[in-house]
Amino acid sequence: MNKYKIEKTDAEWKEQLSDEQYWVLRNKGTERPHTGKFNLHFENGTYTCAGCHQPLFESNSKFDAHCGWPSFDDSIKGTVDYVLDKSHGMVRTEIVCSNCGGHLGHVFNDGPTETGTRFCVNSLSIDFKKNG
Repeated sequence: MNKYKIEKTDAEWKEQLSDEQYWVLRNKGTERPHTGKFNLHFENGTYTCAGCHQPLFESNSKFDAHCGWPSFDDSIKGTVDYVLDKSHGMVRTEIVCSNCGGHLGHVFNDGPTETGTRFCVNSLSIDFKKNG
């Protein structure tokens, strides 16, 4: 049984995604801080997975964490899976799209809002659909 609804070969992902998106979404890469197009983006709408277009975050959950990456205090229920990440000598919680398994970033328990969480997301892993 497949873990995710959307399963593609590496060749299929490489055909669909830019080289940078492939590196982040499929190889767990991280874009450089303060370089992503959605870091300081605050329009009303929904942020979706760049790999499969599943809605992930609503714009009203986005805030400026001053960390260099788009930050959200909550995800849309059931759209993000949590994975223990012990890479780079750290223990963190990776967040991936629950539909295709694409790497989004990490979640931390240092958020400034009532949720206490900060979903730190790579701009390359998401797209945006404007309301209206």
